Amino acid sequence: MKIDHSASPARTNIESHLKEKRLFQPPREFAQEARIKNFAQYQRMYRESIKSPGKFWAREANELVWRKRWRKVVEWKPPFAKWFIGGQLNLSENCLDRHLTTHRRNKAAILWEGEPGERRTLTYQQLHREVCRFANVLKRNKIGKGDRVIIYMPTIPEVAIAMLACARIGAVHSVVFGGFSADSIRDRIADSGAIALITADGSYRRGGIVPLKKNVDDALSGGTSVKRVIVFQRAHTEIHMEEGRDVWWHRELEYVGGDCPPTPVDSEHPLYILYTSGSTGKPKGILHTTGGYLVGIYSTTKYVFDLRDEDIYWCTADVGWVTGHSYVVYGPLANGATTLMYEGAPNWPEPDRFWRIIEENRVNILYTAPTAIRAFIRWGDQWVKKHDLSSLRLLGTVGEPINPEAWMWYHKTIGGGRCPVVDTWWQTETGAIMITPLPGAIPTKPGSATLPFFGVDAAIVDARGKEVGPNVGGKLIIRRPWPSMLRNIYGDKERYKKQYWSEYPGNYLTGDGARRDQDGYFWIVGRIDDVLNVAGHRLGTSEIESALVSHARVAEAAVVGRPDELKGQGVVAFVTLKAGVEASNDLKGELREHVGRHIGAIAKPDEVRFAEALPKTRSGKIMRRLLKEIASGAKVTGDTTTLEDFSVLAKLAQSDE
Repeated sequence: MKIDHSASPARTNIESHLKEKRLFQPPREFAQEARIKNFAQYQRMYRESIKSPGKFWAREANELVWRKRWRKVVEWKPPFAKWFIGGQLNLSENCLDRHLTTHRRNKAAILWEGEPGERRTLTYQQLHREVCRFANVLKRNKIGKGDRVIIYMPTIPEVAIAMLACARIGAVHSVVFGGFSADSIRDRIADSGAIALITADGSYRRGGIVPLKKNVDDALSGGTSVKRVIVFQRAHTEIHMEEGRDVWWHRELEYVGGDCPPTPVDSEHPLYILYTSGSTGKPKGILHTTGGYLVGIYSTTKYVFDLRDEDIYWCTADVGWVTGHSYVVYGPLANGATTLMYEGAPNWPEPDRFWRIIEENRVNILYTAPTAIRAFIRWGDQWVKKHDLSSLRLLGTVGEPINPEAWMWYHKTIGGGRCPVVDTWWQTETGAIMITPLPGAIPTKPGSATLPFFGVDAAIVDARGKEVGPNVGGKLIIRRPWPSMLRNIYGDKERYKKQYWSEYPGNYLTGDGARRDQDGYFWIVGRIDDVLNVAGHRLGTSEIESALVSHARVAEAAVVGRPDELKGQGVVAFVTLKAGVEASNDLKGELREHVGRHIGAIAKPDEVRFAEALPKTRSGKIMRRLLKEIASGAKVTGDTTTLEDFSVLAKLAQSDE
């Protein structure tokens, strides 16, 4: 007999059972020097940003260089927004030229380390010259304002140079993550109508070479809109160069000078298209424009990371993701910061690569992903203890909700208990950080992104769109426009309207489930698509994962649902144990009971599978879609080209139940 467990109206909200009582005040010494020094100052600025957004954002925008001042700050005709209407500026000028008349002229803009160990430093003056030269290369190759350019490169300084050069001449870039396949490149070219592609011969990853140019050749076979391919020599491997189409980066530089004035563009001129990963069917190109995006990432970088002029700042993201756009390249450089870039894997050649980089470069701010943090925990504290991390003063996390125990490990083991942790929530679509602590002002709770950033009107609503009370789970929405928001899905207005704005008209649907606690803090419980319906209870996967990881022997966990005749969905937990811990049936039972104590019997996993590792993209995101297929006994059919380690899938599929 099958029982109908479709949710009744009373049970359409996502249930939230995890309780976290630990609270960390901003360190007094940090707060005294911070840009936002206390909670009262945050509240005052936040109220102004909501009540008088035009005044607030105009003040932030005035810190940047405008060729022509805007006549109106914002125009909102749901679901379409325009910011700084009538204003003209150039993003490359704001990241480079404006610093050349200051003490930052000879300051390091980019510190770079390659996986094999080479190092380079580019000052603002040097970076400006390289960007101007490459912008002239683009012009020489008949690329101009409004043209779309695909960038498919390793995390090397030249990827930032290519992005900034496109922005300098008003070309629209679309960075494709270096782990994507030829099919992914081809899809993005077809959707964007790109006329040029910038790549490298290869890139280094775990001691091997990723054949970037070979992937490009495969993508372009059969004909595309791409007329020119510019190739940077990184790995010095033998590659095919197509006569009449392919040119070498270094040879093109021989024909150009170092003078390239920035092209002023309208505030709403397209800056980049970034395709969201993991989707099926037609790629979804998120379109960001220039003025509002720049103001958003400039202000969030400044306040969230409390940037100081002497800081060495390291965001570990790949430039192929939005985090790389906003917080490796554009946000730090707009603030005149020194941004560190590292090409390779965090555990190559040993699991202490990150800690060595921090020690040797005296890094002050580290911004990384919860999945990376859990991997560090699994590899063991001994790798951390080999290095002096005393230069760190601020830690950040990005990419997905961080479970409280990983937050605590990060705070204690990496930050020495002295560094505030900014747990940031945002998306490709939002362009910039939306919910976050401000490190000198907002007390933090492990696992909570805390409170909205300035100008962000976030709420949690039920199925009818009514705001829910404290500790009631629901859907996270944003109720008013913000400067860095996406402007469209490239070439598909109807999809933009339907996906983000149709369910609650006039409100942006984030796709995430969340709750607010009694202090108004936001707790993200995961993607709505990942919510499990267990015997009529709607449970967020992240809470079950957090409960599992709070067990002393567990390093990482991913939870998915599988069809269940009685309950609707059963709970399957894939668990990676800490180094040296033996897997056993007794431990499986212990973990089930542990979840029961932390959340309740309804959340106990029906099945616990031990795994040496979980399937992840190179950016560190767990590919839950693949785990769902494995858990339900189905054949893995989805795109696996972004997987970091293909052997993980085979081992999981063979693992016992």
